[in-house]
Amino acid sequence: MKNYLPEFKELIYKKQAKIAVVGLGYVGLPLAIEFVKRGFDVLGIDLDKDRIKRIEKNESYITDITSKELRQAVETRRLKAESHFNSLKEREVILICVPTPLKRKHHPDISYIKGAVKAIAKNIKKSALVILESTSYPGTTEEVILPLLENNGLKHGRDFYLCFSPERIDPGNTHYTLEKIPKVIGGITPEATSLGVLVYENIIDKVVPVSSSRVAETIKLLENTFRLINIGLIDEIAMMANKMKIDIWEVIDAAKTKPFGFMPFYPGPGVGGHCIPKDPLYLYWKAKKFGFKSRFIKLASEVIQHMPYYVVERVKEILNKKGISLDKAKILVMGVTYKKDIKDLRKSPPLDIIDILQKHNSGVFYYDPLIPYLKLNHINLESIKLTVGNLAKFDCVIIATDHSSLDYAFILKNSRLIFDTRNVYKGRNGNKVFRL
Repeated sequence: MKNYLPEFKELIYKKQAKIAVVGLGYVGLPLAIEFVKRGFDVLGIDLDKDRIKRIEKNESYITDITSKELRQAVETRRLKAESHFNSLKEREVILICVPTPLKRKHHPDISYIKGAVKAIAKNIKKSALVILESTSYPGTTEEVILPLLENNGLKHGRDFYLCFSPERIDPGNTHYTLEKIPKVIGGITPEATSLGVLVYENIIDKVVPVSSSRVAETIKLLENTFRLINIGLIDEIAMMANKMKIDIWEVIDAAKTKPFGFMPFYPGPGVGGHCIPKDPLYLYWKAKKFGFKSRFIKLASEVIQHMPYYVVERVKEILNKKGISLDKAKILVMGVTYKKDIKDLRKSPPLDIIDILQKHNSGVFYYDPLIPYLKLNHINLESIKLTVGNLAKFDCVIIATDHSSLDYAFILKNSRLIFDTRNVYKGRNGNKVFRL
């Protein structure tokens, strides 16, 4: 493949390299759309046939992609979506963006990656570049994917190239959109890395090559472990401050005036989404294989997982002081997505709060302008209408997700009691508003 690098560069420069994106979720679909916008032919592959149908109907199911953007991509005929891998034989670049959940006891579940790679190995075009974007533990690319691709007689550097490039998409972030977030990439070989850089430079403002796929894998885990530990720390200090009758929000606001040596993190009802609750535990699991136990990761994870229970305990204490028992209370959970202004319920702490309250036999209802109904695990509820009459029925309203579209003045005026986990009622503490 001595002459392949110049040929590959030429294909990229002329936008003639055909791209495949395996997994059309919150990472894969935005990537596919961005490559289409830059003039590339893109094949999207997803085993979820409902997603394929929605793409064909120009119906976006991802917060960061509008239906208009999707329609424009489909109408150019540069984007098509399928639920099989047969067409990979025509693709020079294959991006893998499949889920990587956790099993019990913090064990990584890379079955989706393995399934995708096995299908790719059967259909890969000679000289193709394969890039894994799915977050996983250090060594996944080299120890798992490389052998699977070479299992059918293929050889890296002769028949294909392989890289890891961690996804860094922040759903709902309109300031740091996909193209503005620097892209890290590390290949099995320097040649693989250079090819990956060429590909991403077409859609990302800054591409950062690193020495290996292991380094690239660890970078992603470090980023999210940093956030996990600092969120766990501030959650613990918030609980401590409440015992001492200190306003943690005021403390943070004053502390962040220091221009060096401090970065503000904020307490909340827990952490949701795909990355922070899970990714650091991949690193924790891998470290144990080397006889190293990461106490910080484990402790921070335990603190954060406790937060929905802490919210319920605080609400119980506040209600008891008002002469209302939790099992007789009617409670409204305001906002159920894991993050404001996005339609994403993955590992959402408000869902845990609802589940805990239901186990306490509380009368639990919810309102969320983005989620009309909930049918998950033991939860089967519809979003109520936010009216004066409805608000008056509840003993307590929990502000769990601070959507920008909510009328907080209206909620304050018409609610009996509010427990605010997001500091939307900054500076207010008293008989009606209680903050985390």
